[in-house]
Amino acid sequence: MANIHSQKKRILRSERERLENRRYTSKIKTLFRRLETASKGGDDAAADAAHRELISTIDKAVKRHALHANNGARKKSRAAKLRAGS
Repeated sequence: MANIHSQKKRILRSERERLENRRYTSKIKTLFRRLETASKGGDDAAADAAHRELISTIDKAVKRHALHANNGARKKSRAAKLRAGS
């Protein structure tokens, strides 16, 4: 454990930021599953809603550096392909 006060604060901040990033990545995975389920089920309205929410969440995660920009672009492309396949 760190002895320096600023380092203790940095450890706490790092943990808080890590959890924020985990929330984004977990939500993106959940939304992918919802989109896949809606697409395979043939429910266009639910698939459109899930796709819109997924794209929005990916953009927010990239903006906050929870995801790398290229990773976000790849996920958006994969989502569009999944949506178009239904």
